[in-house]
Amino acid sequence: MAEKLTYHEVYKKYKNLVLKVAYNYSGDYGIAEDIMQNTFLKLYAYFGKMHQENLKAWLYTTAKHAALNYRKKVEREILCEESEEDAEIATRSFAYSAEEEIFIKMKKANLSQLHEKIMIKILEKNPRWYEAIVMVYFMEIPQAKVAEEMGISINVLHSMLHRAKEWIRKEYGVEYQEINRE
Repeated sequence: MAEKLTYHEVYKKYKNLVLKVAYNYSGDYGIAEDIMQNTFLKLYAYFGKMHQENLKAWLYTTAKHAALNYRKKVEREILCEESEEDAEIATRSFAYSAEEEIFIKMKKANLSQLHEKIMIKILEKNPRWYEAIVMVYFMEIPQAKVAEEMGISINVLHSMLHRAKEWIRKEYGVEYQEINRE
């Protein structure tokens, strides 16, 4: 039987997971931090009553649902400052033809697939690069904090990110240019 973790040990072990899940589903780093805090506050209230083997799944699910609820709430909000007439004018002036809209959607889908492919290959090539890229570029954590969390200097982090970018350019530069040329 595994040793029981204290609340602080659970927090240290899973805080990045909860933050990442919250960011991936909310798309906003500030909101993700709030969701992480609220998730661990809920955990604190019920920590003594929970089974340790369920903690990771519970944290993941709680953060995911909080982020999805946030997105749903934001999508329902109506901006009162903009009149219907202003919205119609803005829509007309930026409207694309049906063909242009399809082309834009296809290009976005192709870029999304390429980005996913790149991230999978980076994880396989060098998990430390992957960790640094996710924290710096996706989670938008300040680089100094990322370096501290990874136990490296800021210069080593910069070097790591540079090497990762160079590898991406070398391996996927042509593919990326092809998508953007279309």
